[in-house]
Amino acid sequence: MRRSVPSGERRSARKVAMVQWWKNLIRAVVTVAQGLWVTLKVWKSTYDPNRKTFTEHFEYPELPAQVAPRYRGFHRFDVTTCIACDQCAKACPVDCIYIGKERVENGKGFQLTHFTIDYTKCMFCALCVEPCPVDCIFMGGTLDLSSYSRDGALVDFSRLPIDVAWGRATLNPTAVAESKAVISPVHGGPASPEG
Repeated sequence: MRRSVPSGERRSARKVAMVQWWKNLIRAVVTVAQGLWVTLKVWKSTYDPNRKTFTEHFEYPELPAQVAPRYRGFHRFDVTTCIACDQCAKACPVDCIYIGKERVENGKGFQLTHFTIDYTKCMFCALCVEPCPVDCIFMGGTLDLSSYSRDGALVDFSRLPIDVAWGRATLNPTAVAESKAVISPVHGGPASPEG
């Protein structure tokens, strides 16, 4: 047998539920209004009175994005000082560094034939930087290296122009694409005949 609830209690339960519903509705409206207020403040701060238009704080990709001083971006590599010791490739936990070398005739050491990093595998851990005895590889500040194919993520630093590979110029997709057409390394390292 069901116990009947007096009508006064039912009314008071409905009243409590209705009050809770209105509180939730007001809280939702206030939360949305606060979020919109933050958005409007940021939107207003991007207004440039000289141009009479709204602009971005960072005009990326036209201008490079600012990164932290110890940012670990795409590598920089000095092909002129590399002794092809393979220490960076051995330290890499994901095996994304490929080094080609030949023994120098009538001399000692190795000549670098290619130094390739596969950025589809690289996790930017910087473990390759520490073991290098001649400090020819380090983490650069380049944020983006976009390409339309996986081939664009394979960067052979020995075929890039030295200014681009070492970091005096920007490592960019155009330079990487142009380096794919270069047949021989631009420099063989310190043990090579031109070094």
